[in-house]
Amino acid sequence: MFVFSGFTRRSALGLACATALAGTMGLAFAQSAAAQTLTIGVRGGPDSIDPHFTASGTHAEALKHVFDTLTWSGDGLEIEPRLAESWKVIDATTWEFKLRRGVKFHDGSDFTAEDVKFSIERIPMVSGPNPTTIYVRRVKEVKIVDPHTVHIVTDGPAPILPNDFIRLFIVSHKAAAGLTKESANEAFNSGKAAIGTGPYRFVSWQPKGDLVLDRFDGFWGPKEPWARHVRKEIANDAARVAQLKAGQLDLITRVPATDVATLKRDPKLSVQTIDTVYVFNVELDMREKALNTTAKDGSALPANPFRDLRVRAAIDLAIDRKTLAEIAMEGLGAPVNQMVTPSIFGFNKALPPRRFDPAAARKLLADAGYPNGFKTQFSFTQDRLPGDRQVGTAIAQMLAGIGIDVQANAQPAAVFFPARTRAEYSFSMSGWGTLTGEAHYTLSSLAHSNDREKRMGAFNVLGYANPEMDKLLQDAAIEMDEAKRRKQLEDANALLDKDKQRLPIVAVGSAWAMQKDKVTIKARVDEDTLAMNIKPAR
Repeated sequence: MFVFSGFTRRSALGLACATALAGTMGLAFAQSAAAQTLTIGVRGGPDSIDPHFTASGTHAEALKHVFDTLTWSGDGLEIEPRLAESWKVIDATTWEFKLRRGVKFHDGSDFTAEDVKFSIERIPMVSGPNPTTIYVRRVKEVKIVDPHTVHIVTDGPAPILPNDFIRLFIVSHKAAAGLTKESANEAFNSGKAAIGTGPYRFVSWQPKGDLVLDRFDGFWGPKEPWARHVRKEIANDAARVAQLKAGQLDLITRVPATDVATLKRDPKLSVQTIDTVYVFNVELDMREKALNTTAKDGSALPANPFRDLRVRAAIDLAIDRKTLAEIAMEGLGAPVNQMVTPSIFGFNKALPPRRFDPAAARKLLADAGYPNGFKTQFSFTQDRLPGDRQVGTAIAQMLAGIGIDVQANAQPAAVFFPARTRAEYSFSMSGWGTLTGEAHYTLSSLAHSNDREKRMGAFNVLGYANPEMDKLLQDAAIEMDEAKRRKQLEDANALLDKDKQRLPIVAVGSAWAMQKDKVTIKARVDEDTLAMNIKPAR
């Protein structure tokens, strides 16, 4: 009995030591795992895991982790090699792309030219509410030369094809084979088809919730420091800030301007801001009948007031851009006079700043036959870009100052963009970023007449058409001489200013806040928040 009792005491002591050691090791393992997990709060996430479903910025931002592109937009929007190591013009309508060797998909299969051809050809068949066809619109045919060489035949000279390919996501032709527009989202969202070559592999996703990604150790590029990356979609700004301050998040995107100064004073946090290439712009209906637009007593108007240049000019003059940037955006913005920012190829330096002159605006309205103004609905997003709700609401109030009664219609981006694509808004504001670094990307999408045959004007849904504008953009699309193309784009910006169908308002600034002792970020002008640009603080 004594021996048994002694054995029990010794065993208990050993067990206690082992348990303590296991607990210590478990705690250390948990701390190590936590240290290798990057958890960020984003304002908006993907709309699907199919990278070809929509062209929205938050969608592409998230899926850049899983799927690679042929070319890459650098931190300053410079074009860099990615899955394509090099490219060159073969003849007037053919580009050759040399593909990176030794690249593996997440399932271990090899990346080849077959995947490039498949990805380009599937986009027109599966693209959803915000079409990604803009990135392959110049492509007429894809020819496989060998497993690591493709020839892209275009519908004419295409000087900026490599720029377009920064959003050409490559999917596995094996994993996505046979999927239709109706079946693709389910297959990608379940993970079955979500096989990419990016630095992170798909684990799980809850719509409007968490996107969970794990590091892909077979990635062809530099190894990421984060074993796991969790992107939590938290649309509510206050909730995102609160979770950061509580230590539940390592970093948050799109910090509300109202919180920037407060967060900067928090010793545990750091804040970084940057001027982006996104521009808030107002779009006006040029069709015969404007929706949700009436006389002030609710009766029908004899014509669509937005078709009158004097009305459009009056609206332009009624908007105080400086106040919007300084007050509504609390300093996280800058007045703009055109649809592209100064760093973009094709920016027109000769255009003067937009004037704020309510008296001149009221006179123009009276000259147009609306001395007492009219009533209309003004729609805008409330959860996409920093300050969108505040700027939209402020514009509605400014227009009241010249006699236009405006119903402010703030909408979630998930509601706004499909409705806008269906041309259900006659008067709206949204943000647009010139992500390729060249003005043709923006102007050919928004200012060229909607022409499916020429594959231009996909986002011009309200009937704006100017033959002079169309010719400028068609010529710029095939002009290989850089100086001539720049002049064409500058002239197109000047013409858009003259016609005033689309009114640039303010450039969007953005802010990130983060745990000072855990992470640092290299901010991008396109506002993409990528785990690849976020590093451990020490």
